[in-house]
Amino acid sequence: MPTASLSPTFCLPSRRVIPSISPFLLSQRFQHCTPSPFFRNPRIRPPFASISVDAPNMATPQPAFLDHKESGFLRFVKYHGLGNDFIMVDNRESNEPRVTPEQAMRICNRNFGVGADGVIFVLPGLNDTDYTMRIFNSDGSEPEMCGNGVRCFARFVAELDNLDGIQRFRIHTGAGLIIPEIQNDGKVRVDMGQPILFASDVPTKLAANHNGAVVRSEILVDGIGWNVTCVSMGNPHCVTFSTKHGEALQVDDIKLEEVGPKFEHHEMFPSRTNTEFVQVFSRSHLKTRVWERGAGATLACGTGACAVVVAAVLEGHAERICTVDLPGGPLEIEWREEDNHVYMTGPAEKVFYGSIPL
Repeated sequence: MPTASLSPTFCLPSRRVIPSISPFLLSQRFQHCTPSPFFRNPRIRPPFASISVDAPNMATPQPAFLDHKESGFLRFVKYHGLGNDFIMVDNRESNEPRVTPEQAMRICNRNFGVGADGVIFVLPGLNDTDYTMRIFNSDGSEPEMCGNGVRCFARFVAELDNLDGIQRFRIHTGAGLIIPEIQNDGKVRVDMGQPILFASDVPTKLAANHNGAVVRSEILVDGIGWNVTCVSMGNPHCVTFSTKHGEALQVDDIKLEEVGPKFEHHEMFPSRTNTEFVQVFSRSHLKTRVWERGAGATLACGTGACAVVVAAVLEGHAERICTVDLPGGPLEIEWREEDNHVYMTGPAEKVFYGSIPL
């Protein structure tokens, strides 16, 4: 595939119909400048690069594209789970990620990089697992786990190993063992393990009020009292269904960009927190918007959807099997009483293949 010098190259997966168009070149220059408070993340310094986009070579098997090694270039596949998008990197030859957190920030930049909520690495398995999953968020931080990301991880691994049909993997993550299973319909069902509810383990400094857990406790954010329940799915979540005055949330009215960061960096959450604002439609149907720690407002959050159902059951809003609507689409969540595990089922879709200079 022809590429311009030092040019990230992208090609759509072969399942898409590509119109006959000429490749185009978009060049953007970068100058060092003083960070401005008006930028969302002033630490991101866009790389000096040009971007070329080419129609894919349909005769070339796509795994061969990933197998081709180029010094100074990173080859990747972009996936998304309900709009929560990730740069997937084959990292099986090393136990260390191929890019640094700083490089991941540049790659994730939606104006000067590829654009993504995070970079996910497929590393060799540890402790009798098949693979290890690590992820750098778009702000360079490293979360313990990512629910939408692990579904993309499973589909990506199946592509790397040319596997079809039902497939099940044991994945080592910072949140422990996670087991995704690819279904016949292409969706991925993930055993997310048991929710962590003890306040000190979430972690939160809010006082426990329900058998060691924080359930419908008050927190003050920007002068407003909120009822919150704290859950960890290997990463911390703060879930709210109402304000202290009992006003049920209409989640589309939430000014997420304003209130989300104040929850994330609240002093009651020593490791920061993901925050879910939830609207209850019925005992089996919930709607949520998410502010993700390290990524901001995203179209979907798998661990967040799991935390929402756990919190809804604890607060008496819902049954243990729910559809959770997120901006990017629905997830099916089950909190099983018999084993205390949370199961998440949803899609993971391939977007395009590409390479970018490091």
